[in-house]
Amino acid sequence: MNMTITQHSPLVSVQHIRKNFGDKVAVADVSFEVWPGEVFGLLGPNGAGKTTTIRMLLDIFKPDSGIIELLGGLLTAERRDRIGYMPEERGLYSYMRVLDCLVYLGTLKGLSRQEARQRAIVYLERLELADQQRTKIETLSRGMTQKVQVIAAVLHQPDVLIIDEPFANLDPVNTQLVRDIILELRDQGKAIIMTSHQLALVESLCDRIALIHRGQVVLQGTVAEVRRQFATNILYLNGNGELANLAGVLNIERRTASDWYLTLAADTTPQTVLQAILEADTFIINRFEISMPTLDEIFVQIVRQ
Repeated sequence: MNMTITQHSPLVSVQHIRKNFGDKVAVADVSFEVWPGEVFGLLGPNGAGKTTTIRMLLDIFKPDSGIIELLGGLLTAERRDRIGYMPEERGLYSYMRVLDCLVYLGTLKGLSRQEARQRAIVYLERLELADQQRTKIETLSRGMTQKVQVIAAVLHQPDVLIIDEPFANLDPVNTQLVRDIILELRDQGKAIIMTSHQLALVESLCDRIALIHRGQVVLQGTVAEVRRQFATNILYLNGNGELANLAGVLNIERRTASDWYLTLAADTTPQTVLQAILEADTFIINRFEISMPTLDEIFVQIVRQ
């Protein structure tokens, strides 16, 4: 790794980039940073500007304004070889055999044929594709092709990995296999930028996220911070007993035998309600928490607004 990069420097820095295509504004104002040892989720509805942003990161498009730095500076040939990219659409040579294609792509990133072959075989075994080494890519299922694309993106052990919809076409078992590879790279100090519409996976995998809508970042932070920001005035209780006449509680909804949801008045704190329940001594609390929205719910709320 370039000695100018440290754990205290972002591996990706995007500052106020903008891109127009004629009269259409594809990206209006996008800024974010991705640090070593971090999985960063770049989210947004279709047409929000995610793909254009990624293409500017990869120097496929030039931004009309703003600054993009990867691995400590502007993108050069040397830095490009330290970046892995997995597009959402198929980016493999369909007429080639699986192992031959991976070896060829590995050599394009600076690996020797021997090293590329050794690494490819290891990954093929790990992703349960060892018996497909000599299969032509065009005959593979969508899920198998997706896994080959993942291998192609990580084969050269990039310092920055950009993956577009990595879990598309994968069943739960294969999703876990790919997830493990992403987390392994994160633990090695790599920076991973991930786009996905499977927000439950984003929620469990990403350290931080940015939500792009209509070409600009409208929300950014850790998953926990984002969920807290959109936390409602609803408390979740798990327990048994009677809940009644609680000051500051506008509505009590019992959804199961032991699951209760309490809607609080604007000036009522959860701590006040908890104290009142304990003092009444008519309800045994097993679990007590602010009802936090999922990323799916936040996503829908922002896009509708």
